[in-house]
Amino acid sequence: MSNPVSEFNAYRSKMNDAILADNNKIIKRIFNLDTNAFTEGALDKKTKELLGLVASTVLRCDDCIKYHLESSYKIGLSKKEVVEALSIATLVGGTIVIPHLRKAYEYWDALESHS
Repeated sequence: MSNPVSEFNAYRSKMNDAILADNNKIIKRIFNLDTNAFTEGALDKKTKELLGLVASTVLRCDDCIKYHLESSYKIGLSKKEVVEALSIATLVGGTIVIPHLRKAYEYWDALESHS
């Protein structure tokens, strides 16, 4: 039986390795900036992950939503906290984000059953 969490992580890892193997300075710096943006700072990690989740949902990036859902899950955010953030994203993004909201719920359930 396939596992969406394992499949996503394997694909993401494989493709990130391929991208970074080209040794493009700009791409490497963007990856580094992205990683460092979500470290503890004036805002805590949980807040930053929820901000990333909301932005990703409004922008309708399913891979980004999965990434931020998994990061949120790993740092201990509850489903209730995540759903509240997703409700803000749906309010801001409008009904066009509902298909992505469905996928987000599905992926969160996969995260919970994957542990």
